[in-house]
Amino acid sequence: MLIIGIAGGTGSGKTSVARSVIDRLGADKVTFISQDNYYKDHPHLTMAEREKINYDHPLVFDNELLVEHLRQLKDGQIAYAPMYDFTTHSRFAEKTVKLMPCNIVIIEGLHVLSDENVRAMLDIKVFVDTDPDVRILRRVLRDIEERGRSIHSIHDQYLKTVKPMHEAFIEPSKKYADLIIPEGGQNEVGIQLLSILTEKYLQATRN
Repeated sequence: MLIIGIAGGTGSGKTSVARSVIDRLGADKVTFISQDNYYKDHPHLTMAEREKINYDHPLVFDNELLVEHLRQLKDGQIAYAPMYDFTTHSRFAEKTVKLMPCNIVIIEGLHVLSDENVRAMLDIKVFVDTDPDVRILRRVLRDIEERGRSIHSIHDQYLKTVKPMHEAFIEPSKKYADLIIPEGGQNEVGIQLLSILTEKYLQATRN
């Protein structure tokens, strides 16, 4: 099994890169994992208290569970990832994502390269490097359209947590990358290179 980790700042195009590679290889050959589904659950907190959590810090993720699921997949077992509801800042009680043990696993997320234990599970480490202005505009659109947030709350969160956490943790994690893809899904050459590396692995497993 080849495990590919794709990291980068908010709105950098991590998911676009992952989806482009999956489209080239075939969805039946790849298991896709979003680190966003592994936000820790806080059922004992009120909604107001959950809203105050710094969701851009690496410790907000349940990386122990994520590593456990990656190990299960490597052992040929099916894993069930939690599903996260961003409107309530909590996991869905009875919904999960079924993860099949395919030859290729792609995991994308802010802190895929920040955590040492997650990083140790990766065979290819990718960092998507996109201009900050482009990233924040993409985040504004996503948070308004998909997560029902106001422009004021997005502004406050960006200054209080998103930008500081990017500078403290995400940007430094770039040094661990085997491949840096500027401008995310717009970089056809970078996506093609990652796809070729993955295809070569698939061919080797067939032989």
